Amino acid sequence: MAKQGEELADKLFPRFEYEDPSDSILSIAPEQRRLHTDTYDLSISTVIDYLEKGHLFIPHFQRGYVWTQVQASRLVESLIIQCPIPVVYLNQETDERLSVIDGNQRIQSLRKYVSNEFELKGLTAYPELEGLYYHQLDSRIQRHIKNRTLRCIVIMKDTHPQVKFDVFERLNTGAVKLTAQELRHGIYHGKLMDFVDRLAKRKNWKKMLALTQDRRMRAEEFVIRLLAFYTNYSDYSKPMSAFLNRFCEKYRDLTDIQEKELEKAFDTVVSRLNDLYAHFAFKIFTDRGEVLSEFNAALFDAEVMSTKSLDGAVINSKLQSRIRSLFPKLFHDETFQKAITRATSDEKQVKARVEKLQKLIADLV
Repeated sequence: MAKQGEELADKLFPRFEYEDPSDSILSIAPEQRRLHTDTYDLSISTVIDYLEKGHLFIPHFQRGYVWTQVQASRLVESLIIQCPIPVVYLNQETDERLSVIDGNQRIQSLRKYVSNEFELKGLTAYPELEGLYYHQLDSRIQRHIKNRTLRCIVIMKDTHPQVKFDVFERLNTGAVKLTAQELRHGIYHGKLMDFVDRLAKRKNWKKMLALTQDRRMRAEEFVIRLLAFYTNYSDYSKPMSAFLNRFCEKYRDLTDIQEKELEKAFDTVVSRLNDLYAHFAFKIFTDRGEVLSEFNAALFDAEVMSTKSLDGAVINSKLQSRIRSLFPKLFHDETFQKAITRATSDEKQVKARVEKLQKLIADLV
């Protein structure tokens, strides 16, 4: 009974491994693990000018502007009294532009104030300035604000992408931490992520993932995971995050031909997943069709790869019925069960679950 209880708990609450960021770093050569940075003291005037000209930008994955008027005002007051401002971290893109990694709220607050979008409120050191917009300040104070500098540490473009990802995670200390996919969107933004965003918005995809609302780019993450496994499964090595990052690095500057090939692969896989598993896709369920787990990420990998066993096969109602009746039996297979609930990013576990399901499908085709 105790063992049965443990097996049920594994199905309901899979023990997914926590991926230590250090595992991702160790997956690259030692000589590539160094962080390449430069430090600049940029005036507020320069920072705002860079923003307006597009030399500096805030990636769309970053949280929107959330600071209160008092918080923003206290920052401006800190500049006036020459109080040190925390360091801003920037990322040098391949096109030489700079994206904001850490310091989004500060930079936006300064731009908004200099653009006269709010008046000062809640000041403690200089209450005489309470209620004043930027244009109402004495010109000497205006110049003082614009001439103050922000210490900016720039992560240079020759830094290995996986090292950048690790640094982004270390700097990800806000009240609402960014998910791995939100960080990935920031590092690899461009044609690939625009393409991923488009696929992720498809209603049939969100329905298949059982997503009723935005889940912090979960739909986007599994678009990438599907494509990475389908196109590059033989090169899989843990951790999972590094595997997905390598795919993103490879296709970051997506060509038109690559986009067509990947979209065709995506459409093929989604169509076959729907034909094979329908509303049971990525779910753990009983012989009677009772759903035990709404979504299992490890099962996702196996089902995506199982569609490759259908190349050239005709999917008819008889095949669908046989697959759906035999599939639940896999959940009683100890090897398969462990492969979708324990150490799920381990290469042996990935191989075990993929091969088990591929064999089941291949034997029926």
